[in-house]
Amino acid sequence: MLKTTKKKDAAVTADVLVKVAKGMLPFYRAIAGGRSYASAWTRAVVGADLDLMGKLLKLAAPQAARQGYGTNAIGYFVDFDFPLPTLVYTNGTTIPPGLVQFTFSTEVHRRIARAVLPLYRELAINRNFAAALARGIRRDDCKAVAAMVRGLVHSPGLRSVKIEESGIALLFKYKSSPYPYRNLLFRELN
Repeated sequence: MLKTTKKKDAAVTADVLVKVAKGMLPFYRAIAGGRSYASAWTRAVVGADLDLMGKLLKLAAPQAARQGYGTNAIGYFVDFDFPLPTLVYTNGTTIPPGLVQFTFSTEVHRRIARAVLPLYRELAINRNFAAALARGIRRDDCKAVAAMVRGLVHSPGLRSVKIEESGIALLFKYKSSPYPYRNLLFRELN
């Protein structure tokens, strides 16, 4: 008789959220605080210039620069690898696919970075908060997760908070842009 063993699903943990937040926090600070840095990042994203993305990440967030990263010309993604069970967690900001091509607003990105800074800061320094958010995600407790996120992200542009792919998806929409943007923190499914 053949037996199949189902690979245990690697669930999000506080350690995962802390590591990603610590890696990305300096990057969001650089985007929020520096117009020229943010403009260069936008050029790299829209132009699919991975070399420039790598240089900019190394400059602002060396830990994130050691990870995998990429662009779809409407957003970017930074992957963080974790040991067994193999787990890749991704963070990024993007316009939802299918709406536009080769477009990414520096100003909208800066507004999103300023909005999410308190969330990533709290995840990076408060393991209890990270554990509570991870628990809410694992339990698919949308109400609790949205309350935790909205307690720190006070932007009027934040339209929704959802649990997606063992992570969170924050949807932003600002009047200055015809397109919504999503700040994502999720498990990369292989």
